[in-house]
Amino acid sequence: MKTLTRLIVLAGLPALVLLYGCREKGAVDPGRPVNNQEQEASAPSSVTLTAEAVAVADIQTEPAVIRVFARWISAAGELELNARRVVHLTARTPGRLERVLVVRGDRVREGQLLAEIYSPDYLTLQAEYIQAAARARRNAGDPAEEATARSFLTGARARLRLLGESPAEIESLDTSPVPRPLLAVRAPIAGTVFESGVLAGDRVELGTSLFRLADLSTLWARLHIQEKDLSAAKAGADVVLGTQAYPGEDFRGRLVLVGDVVDTGTRTIEGRVEVPNIGGRLRPGMFVEASAAAAGERRVLVVPDASVQDDDGKPIVFVKTGERTFERREVQVGERLDGRVEVLQGLSEGDIVVTSGSFLLKSEMHKKGMEGEHGND
Repeated sequence: MKTLTRLIVLAGLPALVLLYGCREKGAVDPGRPVNNQEQEASAPSSVTLTAEAVAVADIQTEPAVIRVFARWISAAGELELNARRVVHLTARTPGRLERVLVVRGDRVREGQLLAEIYSPDYLTLQAEYIQAAARARRNAGDPAEEATARSFLTGARARLRLLGESPAEIESLDTSPVPRPLLAVRAPIAGTVFESGVLAGDRVELGTSLFRLADLSTLWARLHIQEKDLSAAKAGADVVLGTQAYPGEDFRGRLVLVGDVVDTGTRTIEGRVEVPNIGGRLRPGMFVEASAAAAGERRVLVVPDASVQDDDGKPIVFVKTGERTFERREVQVGERLDGRVEVLQGLSEGDIVVTSGSFLLKSEMHKKGMEGEHGND
């Protein structure tokens, strides 16, 4: 019997020594502050709830899954006028400005009268048209003269069209053959007058600048695409724009051009986005931040947005590891995508994460950690 007892004692000695060594290694001097790493090491990593607590907390779960998302690239830029919707009006004949009806900043309708010019050349061309129209009427049906008369009339009409006369204005000379004293300058598009450098009484020559009009219903966003993103930037891609003027609000457009030249100073390529300006809220010159759908797709591990909690500045999730047991996991997160969060590290596909009731789990874990600290004291 004594021999058996001795054997048992000898067999237990290594375990006792190992336990003692571990306690000595992990022991904390009560007079020495505990650092953060020691606190994290001593904090519990999981919590088990009663069935009643699970029901009261309304804990709900969902698996982490792989989703396929379109790739996006980011670029900064600024809004500018759509050059395809800008009109420069110049004087089409020498003369004198009798009236100027708009100034810079005015919004105008298509066909609206902007100015009137007194021009002797305009009076002469109207008289030629009236004479040609009368000749065409006189020679109608005359095989020898009709073709020539119609040719003169066509030429007179074309010269008036070059001055900006509308077909209706020209035809009115047929019914009322009296030359109009002033040549009307009308807006060819609806838009805003953003340049006007003339006044009533000014003398104008052929080609003198009168107005610049811009249709602001669509704008261009000039983006500065990073060289590293060039292979992913494709014309036709959807673009989401954000502005400082309207924080939190998105404006959508389409990438219509990716430039052919890299700026050697900034290492960027110009991208042009066509943006509908609904309500005229956007302004040329505004700074924008853009996200453009890129070529190709990417596979991403995601969890619901509500499953990611903040714990002392660290993103965490709770993973269900048992029937009522939940493990705290620190994760590294990426982008937020349609109500879900990209998880870069800390989870695997199929891990069951808590989507509702995480607050109770975090509270219970902190309470256990505090009890453990008091127990050590």
